[in-house]
Amino acid sequence: MFDKSAHKIIFTGPVGSGKSTAINAISDMPVISTEQVATDNVKERKETTTVALDYGMIKLGDGENIHIYGTPGQERFNFMWDILVENAIGIIILVDNANEDPLTDLSFFLKNFESFISNSAIAIGITRTDLPGGPILDDYHRILKEFNFNPPIFEVDGRKKSEISMLIQALLFSVDQSLDEAVA
Repeated sequence: MFDKSAHKIIFTGPVGSGKSTAINAISDMPVISTEQVATDNVKERKETTTVALDYGMIKLGDGENIHIYGTPGQERFNFMWDILVENAIGIIILVDNANEDPLTDLSFFLKNFESFISNSAIAIGITRTDLPGGPILDDYHRILKEFNFNPPIFEVDGRKKSEISMLIQALLFSVDQSLDEAVA
């Protein structure tokens, strides 16, 4: 068991995968965001992008908190990734199933966070599965198997608090089974 006052979870994934949206959906406080107007090819997908971090917090029933940080999705801001994972208990990777190549996106983030994941917990959320043409969960499991990871993986809507809560609960359960009911 670890100190519950030190819960820190990271959301990462490519641009547009729903990290900021998910943090806004689950946070019990107004989210601190570093969204800026997109100035590169990201502007073809969305108007703004996270350039440093998003920060939110979930208040647990026992008076403790879970601190939630979202990373920038663009590789050019990857210097923030190492800073943000410091002292985190786990990471949630969100992948946009409607993206051009979501399986490559998952592989990219697994590779870039591989050493962190090897020493912590991980859960995967696949967003925008309601759109036709994307991979199925079995395809994602195949990629995870290539990395020798077997995390919980769910299709989620980043706008729905209950679905993001389920993803966080799955992550916490893999860290410490006694925490599973804390976020309900």
